[in-house]
Amino acid sequence: MKCHTSLSIDKQYIYAKFTGPVDVPSMLECILVSHQLARQAGITRHLIDLTEARNYLSTLDNYQFAYRDMNHPDIDRRGRVAVLVSPNDHSHDFFETLLRNSGRDVTLFTSRADAERHLGE
Repeated sequence: MKCHTSLSIDKQYIYAKFTGPVDVPSMLECILVSHQLARQAGITRHLIDLTEARNYLSTLDNYQFAYRDMNHPDIDRRGRVAVLVSPNDHSHDFFETLLRNSGRDVTLFTSRADAERHLGE
């Protein structure tokens, strides 16, 4: 899995683009980088683009990632996260449910415009 992170042009959110099959070490590393950039910019909004990344993780791996790995002290729990997915890709649905159940503000979108609007609210 590869990841590229950057500050949005309007400096309102961190954009992270993932490509390839989801794996926990790469995903966690990129999320940590994204949160570091967000702290430096003084923002708490994130747009995660998974349109080219599918989640093949097991139920247990998804659960551990949501409840163990995402509780890393460098990940801001106050962050609002919009996750952009391909229209027919439901491989991230369970992970969204786990994150929401753990108290995270995470929502899946199939439209970038809708995701950006959500981050602006």
